[in-house]
Amino acid sequence: MEKLWSPWRSQYIQSFKEAKKKSNCIFCDAVSEDIFSDDSLVVRKAKLTFTVLNLYPYNNGHLMIVPNRHLNDFQNLTAEENAEIMSELQLAQKCLSIVSRPDGFNIGANIGKSSGAGIDDHIHFHIVPRWNGDTNFMPVLGEAKVLSQDLLNTKKELIRAYESVLNL
Repeated sequence: MEKLWSPWRSQYIQSFKEAKKKSNCIFCDAVSEDIFSDDSLVVRKAKLTFTVLNLYPYNNGHLMIVPNRHLNDFQNLTAEENAEIMSELQLAQKCLSIVSRPDGFNIGANIGKSSGAGIDDHIHFHIVPRWNGDTNFMPVLGEAKVLSQDLLNTKKELIRAYESVLNL
């Protein structure tokens, strides 16, 4: 499925593509990114994980919870990493509910290329807000997804929601 983007977004998207080419792992690079930088899509850092907006989202607000540690096997997560991932997914759901008021969520992980993982060498977990009727004629007939909100605006709203929920 193709995504439709506004022309003014192409420079922003290209900067992330170029950063990915320079790196062995885009998620390992993101561990050290400044949350408040416009060059970063990271919205939260916890002890063992971080939460980042998906650059190519299925829907507005599509987040990923990523362990700081580089690993590709679900079975190699420690009990502490597992617990934090689940806690961060719950927190992300709460913040997305505040910001976007979705009707539901998809939560999961694609482990391995054959399962559909776009980045298969660093495990990560998706949380995608969903709305009744969010599949319309564009993805069905046009094979394109229309995203109605700028990623950086979504990021700012989510950071405010995290601050509110965590009383920061």
